[in-house]
Amino acid sequence: MPGGFEWIIIVLVILLFFGAKRIPELARGLGKGISEFRKASDDIKKEIEKGKDDLDESTRPKEKEEIKK
Repeated sequence: MPGGFEWIIIVLVILLFFGAKRIPELARGLGKGISEFRKASDDIKKEIEKGKDDLDESTRPKEKEEIKK
């Protein structure tokens, strides 16, 4: 991980490449991309949990019927 001085150099290089006006646009785009990635990740986790719950439910009624008998 870069130290304090290295971060200053990195920021200066970014300023030289993109200019001060483009950096907020790049930051917004990066933020939107990260939020979309998190949303997609959460959706995948929910789908996996839903599939797991559906599988559990499909096996549980058989067990409950056997217990009732």
